[in-house]
Amino acid sequence: MMQEANQFKVFAGSNGGTIAQSICDHLGCPLGKVTISRFKDGEFSAAFDDSVRGQSVYLVQSTNPNSDHLMELLLMIDAAKRASAYKVIAVIPYFGWARQDRKDKPRVSIGAKLVANMLQVAGADRVITVDLHADQIQGFFDIPVDHLYGANVLANYVESLKLKKLIVASPDVGGSKRAAAFSKKMHLLTDKEVPMVICYKSRPDFNKVGDIRILGDVYGKDVVIVDDMVDTAGTLCTAAHEMKAAGAKSVRAVVSHGVMSGEACQLVEQSELEELVFTDSIPFDTSRCSKVRIVSIAEPIAGTIRAIQEHKSISELNIR
Repeated sequence: MMQEANQFKVFAGSNGGTIAQSICDHLGCPLGKVTISRFKDGEFSAAFDDSVRGQSVYLVQSTNPNSDHLMELLLMIDAAKRASAYKVIAVIPYFGWARQDRKDKPRVSIGAKLVANMLQVAGADRVITVDLHADQIQGFFDIPVDHLYGANVLANYVESLKLKKLIVASPDVGGSKRAAAFSKKMHLLTDKEVPMVICYKSRPDFNKVGDIRILGDVYGKDVVIVDDMVDTAGTLCTAAHEMKAAGAKSVRAVVSHGVMSGEACQLVEQSELEELVFTDSIPFDTSRCSKVRIVSIAEPIAGTIRAIQEHKSISELNIR
């Protein structure tokens, strides 16, 4: 009997196993088995232990540096194509290298475009990702990109806190659109107007934060800072300090991706932040920082996979 094209399997790379299992739990399917073999010199290869012939193959892997994670995903895509998979869909909860999205000074690379090219050359037919650093990165691809928003699950968490004087803050001018969308979503959830303030930030160099000034009144308010990622945590911690100094009742931050590099955990622990909430797009051990809370993005990703398989619209799953 001919195999139906809508059969699928889900596999995980070494940087996607935890969230991949959660996705499979929501889909009611087993997580496929893939073997990553490593050589003494650091080279590695990927091989599927299960047949993927004629099936849609979903490969779950966040591609945050180091570059091994990206290379691992590329090898899995190539292996699936060579094993006669019907379609190969890269599920990238965190799309690494996305901060390099434009040529903002002479003689620099556009890393996000390069990664998009690599994924397509490897053989990806589609990409599912969460909160790209810049929305226009979708245009770097010539294949469908399903762009999900972590705000949908983060807003539900904030609503559960029942904060009485909620106000949303953007940590910089560039994130004002994201914060405005979050404020609108909180208004829908709470049926109350949720005002917004913006921080003006100077950045003298990569991963270095200069002065931060608050544009708006936070006195007596429960502030929720909204951002797409937390890397060194310098911006969030400095903003929290300034807001507490300006009379904020409480300050917490919700972000989609917890990169948490360098001394980020120590900074957060010592900061004025009540808590730092992010999704499980990147594996994180919560024992590293007592203020971190994690909410899962697995259900929206599973819903997107189900909609793709059933040829249904995903727009209702992805309202920003």
